[in-house]
Amino acid sequence: MRKYLLNWGVVTTTLGVISVIQTTRSAPRDWRVLLAWASWALSLAVVITSVHDRSKDLQTDQAL
Repeated sequence: MRKYLLNWGVVTTTLGVISVIQTTRSAPRDWRVLLAWASWALSLAVVITSVHDRSKDLQTDQAL
């Protein structure tokens, strides 16, 4: 769990939700709000997957 919480990619992507929340509050409710949330969620998923893959690669390298 620590590898996710201390990764700068995860931290900055998670903090990016502040911008999405502000956009949601001020924008009219239409497809663009949904697209903003989907974009943020996809970015977070990519960063988490990247951290997981990197961790798995490092464990594999240490085992060799």
